[in-house]
Amino acid sequence: MTSHLSASLLACTTLLAAGSLACNKSEPSAAPSAVAPAGAAIVTAPAIPAAAAPAAAEAQKLFGERCSPCHGPSGLGDGPAAAALNPRPRNYTDKAWQASVTDEQIKKTIVYGGAAVGKSPIMPASPDLDSKPEVVAGLVRIVRGFSAK
Repeated sequence: MTSHLSASLLACTTLLAAGSLACNKSEPSAAPSAVAPAGAAIVTAPAIPAAAAPAAAEAQKLFGERCSPCHGPSGLGDGPAAAALNPRPRNYTDKAWQASVTDEQIKKTIVYGGAAVGKSPIMPASPDLDSKPEVVAGLVRIVRGFSAK
C-alpha cells in the first residue's frame, strides 16, 4: 500500500511540475491561470465566506494547490496537468455527475484516492487530510459549488 501511495504521489507531483512548467515557462512557481476559449466566461473555484472557520480557508488553499492543477480552477477538468492524463480529470460542473455522487463518496476519493473508489489510480490520495474532517468538508463544498456554474 505504501509503495502504491508513493508511486501515485510521485506521478501526481511529476505531472503537476510538468504542467506548471509547460504553462508558465518564465515563472515555474507561479500559480496556473485559467484559459478559456474566446467568448467563454471564466469561472473560478467558489469563494468560501470570510466568516467560515480556518479549515474552510485551508480547503480553498488546498484546492488551488492540489486539485486545480488537474481539475482546473474552474472545475472543468482542464487544469494544466490534465492534458497528460488518461483518463481526463473529472469535470465538476457536470450536473449529471454531481447528482450521481454523494458527499461521502467525494470525501473518500479525496482522502483515499481514485483507486479506493474504483476510479483512476492517477487521482492521488491525501491521507494527511484523514485527520482534518473540516478541511475535507470544505473541499467537498468547493466541489459542490461548481454544480451551480
